[in-house]
Amino acid sequence: MLTREIRSQIDKLRDHFWSGGVSNPLTAVEQLTYLMFAKRLDDIQKLEESKAVGLKSQGYEARVIFPEGKDGLETPGFPDGGCPYDLMRWSRFKNEPPARMYEIVADHLMPFMRTIGGQESVMAKHMSGARLAFTKPALLDKLVQGLDEIPMDDRDTKGDVFEYLLAKIATSGENGQFRTPRHIIDLMVRLMAPKPTDTICDPAAGTAGFLMMASEYIRETHPDFWKDEALRKHFETEAFTGYDFDETMLRIGAMNMMLHGIEAPRISYRDSLAEGGGEDVGHYSLILANPPFAGSLDNESCSKDLLKVVKTKKTELLFLALFLRMLSTGGRAAVIVPDGVLFGSQKAHKEIRRLLVEDHKLDAVISLPSGVFRPYAGVSTAILIFTKTGRGGTDHVWYYDMQADGISLDDKRNPLLDEALLGPVPERALSEEEHAKNNLPDILARFAERDGSERGRERTEQSFCVPKADIVEAGYDLSLNRYKEVVHAEVKYDPPKEIIRELREMEGEIAKGLTALEEMLG
Repeated sequence: MLTREIRSQIDKLRDHFWSGGVSNPLTAVEQLTYLMFAKRLDDIQKLEESKAVGLKSQGYEARVIFPEGKDGLETPGFPDGGCPYDLMRWSRFKNEPPARMYEIVADHLMPFMRTIGGQESVMAKHMSGARLAFTKPALLDKLVQGLDEIPMDDRDTKGDVFEYLLAKIATSGENGQFRTPRHIIDLMVRLMAPKPTDTICDPAAGTAGFLMMASEYIRETHPDFWKDEALRKHFETEAFTGYDFDETMLRIGAMNMMLHGIEAPRISYRDSLAEGGGEDVGHYSLILANPPFAGSLDNESCSKDLLKVVKTKKTELLFLALFLRMLSTGGRAAVIVPDGVLFGSQKAHKEIRRLLVEDHKLDAVISLPSGVFRPYAGVSTAILIFTKTGRGGTDHVWYYDMQADGISLDDKRNPLLDEALLGPVPERALSEEEHAKNNLPDILARFAERDGSERGRERTEQSFCVPKADIVEAGYDLSLNRYKEVVHAEVKYDPPKEIIRELREMEGEIAKGLTALEEMLG
């Protein structure tokens, strides 16, 4: 967890961007991504050099990131064969004057980073567009010195710093993209409880928040899986896959995974709803996603296989068809959908809901308050949890009416409780008053009992179960309000004669007052 001092240091970096003429927060995060990557490369080489010294007697050969010699790119400051690779290391160029530092980073380090690990490496692909988006050496110097002062010696701190930066992206993206709040991601991951053997995918990965959180959860709950070589290799190379069609998001997502210990993240460019991607059919055991759900697609560019499942142009419905296609039999999904998916009356809406209920196993519908995604959007949404079976299995569907997530539901999104009491796993049990401000721990606890004690709850309560038969009878309407019962408090009124008597008494008092006033005025 970041200290207030570290948060203040990060905020200063953002202020430097603003005063330096970089006003787009997404651009600022991307630029800091490059610098954090540069610092990480130097840290890795330092670690390798230290290992080489300690294991010299065992013949250990250190991994070399910055080779000897020069890069061959001649610039005004390096006219003779280019810049020495050694000078591109963070620990070296951070001590250079601003103008010389800018030349090293912009004209030599950035081109070098675009080829790191070879032209075909994962990071080389994501760094293909890496370049500085500003021309002021003084700004680079402030950013480098500021980052250097932030202690990022361990994986958790690096990841937390990056997550804090992402949390400050306060502008909505195009095509319905906006960042899913970290505590909502944490809730969804904990509801699904991924294991080291899972193969997890987010087809609309964005900054890779779901994949990052899933990796952290596995580390937290299965700390010994590293001892199994097969599981460790699976975790590092195959367990996490993300797709996106935004190059900036791909770079940020890949860096997010790397800073959380995934050295070769499978974060790739793909328009998940377009043609292609057949190799992913039935491949994943778990899907976690908050796909974009604004607008419609041209049928010509959409996968014909998806259109066979549900004939529509609406992205939110096509993504649900995609999830079913990508999941292996027995695979599970926790995904965010707009409320319209739950009750839409169009044929495509009804068909996708019928598929989930009849052909697979719909487990839960968690209604989210409309302010959860502010300031990005005020749209009402829900979390759908389902299992791909291909042969039905829906018995009861568990519903929860989330009314508070621990943060105010306005554009300011201020915490309503101490930080230790926020999220799905607070430091202690919440009181009734605290629960009214943060429902997440209750959701986690009740979800675990959905096949047990939850079956006995009344529909007037915050959570309850609905039999499949009731859903079928309602035309596969999945909205919470269709099944939730509201108890109206009984209001007692006096008999009409008593009310009339009281009105006449009041009229009499008013008449007396008017008569007295007339007498006073003479």
